[in-house]
Amino acid sequence: MKLTYLGHSTVHIDTGEHKLIIDPFLTGNPVATVSAEEVEADFVLLTHGHSDHIGDAEAIARNNQCPIIAVVELANYFAAKGLETTGMNLGGSFTFPFGKLKFTPALHSSSVEVDGANVYLGNPAGILLELNGFTIYHAGDTALFTDLQLIGTRHRVDLAFIPIGDFFTMGPEDALTAAEWVSARHVVPIHYNTFGLIRQDGDLFVSELSKLGITGHALKPGEELHHHQLSL
Repeated sequence: MKLTYLGHSTVHIDTGEHKLIIDPFLTGNPVATVSAEEVEADFVLLTHGHSDHIGDAEAIARNNQCPIIAVVELANYFAAKGLETTGMNLGGSFTFPFGKLKFTPALHSSSVEVDGANVYLGNPAGILLELNGFTIYHAGDTALFTDLQLIGTRHRVDLAFIPIGDFFTMGPEDALTAAEWVSARHVVPIHYNTFGLIRQDGDLFVSELSKLGITGHALKPGEELHHHQLSL
């Protein structure tokens, strides 16, 4: 399995059999190292409807003729554009060809601006993926909240992608607590350094994680992690 961080909150997962992309935001992303046209995907997974998380969802889905999986209102938004979608909701899970996906709660908002007005796109979510015995948690955009502990008590989280940017999401201090609460064995910080408002020190965050006994990886856009690097 190969996991590639593409900047902001965009993660590409290659299981060896399927390719997944979470929250694709490449066009207009100043730190992106690849274009939407270069992305190969079998499934597009979305946590919520903000433009910095769905910006390239339509283009990638069309280019690859692949479905979008999201909370139902967000899925309906793309279905109205003629795309294949699967609309789920918080707490719901389903076993897809790539593995099991579950949408978990997140504390944030979810909308897109259309003709100057915000269009509601359902509740924001996190994504739990069980892929061949390996569990990945992508927190999406969220504040710190105590129910994150339920993820850690009910799932063995091998790798968590957790936002640290502050301003729009939790910052580094809250993200350290979140990493503990979800009992993550490895953590990759996301949603930071894309813009000035969310500038943070990823290496410092990783250093603080190590004091908690958690292995962190401050990946730069385009950098990869492989399954053997995450074995415990």
